[in-house]
Amino acid sequence: MTQTTVSRRDFFKMGGGLAAGAGVAVTGLAPASAEAAPNTAVTLPYKPKTVARVKTMKVNQPVPFNYPDAASPCSAVKMGAPVPGGVGPDGDIVAFSVLCTHQGCPTVYDTTDRCFKCPCHYSIFDAEKGGQMVCGQAPSKLPQIVLEYDAKTDMIAAVAVNGLIYGRQANVL
Repeated sequence: MTQTTVSRRDFFKMGGGLAAGAGVAVTGLAPASAEAAPNTAVTLPYKPKTVARVKTMKVNQPVPFNYPDAASPCSAVKMGAPVPGGVGPDGDIVAFSVLCTHQGCPTVYDTTDRCFKCPCHYSIFDAEKGGQMVCGQAPSKLPQIVLEYDAKTDMIAAVAVNGLIYGRQANVL
């Protein structure tokens, strides 16, 4: 009995060919259906919460609040210039969960650098760029709190959360 050696290149060519053939065979077995896939989107029952009156907010000074529940610390900041996701008459007010996405330590807003800093593992999040992680151990940006502005009452209200608050499977407990 003679042994035939197969080069690595030939092995992957054969494997790729077999995989492609299997894919074609499987798609040929799937029934043709005009039905759309079911909508599996989840809509959480966020309740609006008043955060602050715009006239009382000072530029670059955080306003603490909890949202969507008492165990979720957040901060709203009037940046002084329009920013992504900003609301208010000038489009400059944003809010974020202050729980770091690395291990849930509460971040602190730094008025000098205009960012949220985690004192535990030194992650930094840019408040002017949607809570984007600038550096550190955090795997993602800070969850941004969706705000709405009511011009009649001059009030800012939290209405939803974009992103998952650290340590949760769902933002609403």
